[in-house]
Amino acid sequence: MKTVYLFTLFSFVLFSCQTERNMSKYPDTVGDIAFDEKLDEAGFKKCGAGKDRPFSFQYYHGPKMFDYKGEKIAVVQKLKKENIYSEKKVNGYITVRFLVNCEGKAGLFRLKHMDSDLKDIALDEELEDKLLKFTKSLNGWMPKEIEGLKVDYYQYLTYKIEDGKVSEVLP
Repeated sequence: MKTVYLFTLFSFVLFSCQTERNMSKYPDTVGDIAFDEKLDEAGFKKCGAGKDRPFSFQYYHGPKMFDYKGEKIAVVQKLKKENIYSEKKVNGYITVRFLVNCEGKAGLFRLKHMDSDLKDIALDEELEDKLLKFTKSLNGWMPKEIEGLKVDYYQYLTYKIEDGKVSEVLP
């Protein structure tokens, strides 16, 4: 009887340790951006963090896909005023993905670059830095509400680059 009891206790302890290790290895949902003290602003907080709301939504959840004051046209107009371009005549895409929290504040910015064939390649570091800085300066993001609850959501802007200039902003 003692042997069965000890075996059960040992099994419970073993599986408890395994579960804890697995929980910390993977994000809550695929695509979550983990906080990085080297890249992210220390004061930025996810509103949905916790056991009640352990994940963030994507930009396409809810009634609107682009929750920015003035819509996408406002972003495009502001970009034109900034006149951001590259001396190099590069072609490709620069995507900035980030999280908008329930207060409408953006953070956890991550950058991805691709050439016209969608291969992961750096286009122009200076242009990438300018577009990242521009994206961080956008302060018209609106909180997204789903079923009456303000939630965090991931958003992205992809800048299509042709001959060193932004020719289109996606989505």
